[in-house]
Amino acid sequence: MPFPPRIARALTKLLSGDKASERAERLHFADAGHGYDQFGQHPDFVALGDAIAGPLYDKYFRVISHGHENIPQTGAAVLACNHSGTLPFDGAMVWVDVFRNTDPPRAPRAVADYFVSSLPLIGTLFARSGVVSGSRGNAQALLEAGELLLIFPEGTPGIGKLYKDRYNLQKWRQGHCELAIRHQAPVIPIGVVGAEEQMPQIARIPIPGPVPYLPIPATLVPLPVRYHIYYGEPIRFDDEYDAEDADDPEIVAEAALRVQAAVDALLKRGLAERKGVFA
Repeated sequence: MPFPPRIARALTKLLSGDKASERAERLHFADAGHGYDQFGQHPDFVALGDAIAGPLYDKYFRVISHGHENIPQTGAAVLACNHSGTLPFDGAMVWVDVFRNTDPPRAPRAVADYFVSSLPLIGTLFARSGVVSGSRGNAQALLEAGELLLIFPEGTPGIGKLYKDRYNLQKWRQGHCELAIRHQAPVIPIGVVGAEEQMPQIARIPIPGPVPYLPIPATLVPLPVRYHIYYGEPIRFDDEYDAEDADDPEIVAEAALRVQAAVDALLKRGLAERKGVFA
C-alpha cells in the first residue's frame, strides 16, 4: 500500500477542498473487514482520484457530458465504451464523469488489462480507486455485488490505433455481453469523442515486459482537445434472454454487435454535433 487513507484524505483536501471527500463518503462501500473492499477500493482514494483527475476534466479537456441520466442509479450494469488516445485519459474522464453525474454517487469499476495491476505504485493506486484486473471472476463478483462495470471492449488495441484509424472501432470483444446476459444487467453504450485527437499516434514499437508496446506519438503531451462523452439508452438484454443464454455463442455475438453499433452511432452523433476538435 503506497500510503494510508488518512493521507489520501489530506491530499484530497489540499488539492480540491472537501467537495470530493464529501461526495465519496456517500458511495456504497462494502468493507471486507480490513478497511478496504475485496478489491482494495477505499472512498478516500476515490476522492483523491477525483481531485487528481478533476483539473484535467474541468480545465484541460473541458468535458461535456451528454445523456448521463441513462446511468442506472442503483444495481449492476455494464458500461461499454470505445477506447482511444495513446494514453488512457479517456478512461479517467469517463470515471470522473460517472462519479460526478450520479446521485447517489457511483464510482465505476474500470476493468483494466492484465499488465496494469503489475505496474509499481500506479497499479496499487488504481486498485484503491476501484480499478480491477480484467478477469472473469472479478467481473462476476462485481456484478453480483450490484456495481457499475466499466469495460472497453476494444482493449489495448483501441488506445493503440494510429491517427489515420481514429473513430474506427477495433475488434470488439464479446465478454461484456456474456456477463450482461448471465447477470441480467443492462448495458449502457458510451461514445467518447475528442480523445482520438488528443495524442496522435504515428507508430508503436513492441517491447518485452508487461506493457505490450512503446507508443510513438506526434506530441509529447496530450493536446487540450474538448471531450464529449455520450451515454446511450440502456440495452436490456434481460428483456430478451435468460441467464442461460449467455452460454450460446451466437446470442452473445449478436448482442455484442448491437452494443458495438450503438457505440458507433454515438460516435457519429458526437462528430456531427461538435464544432471543432478544441471546441
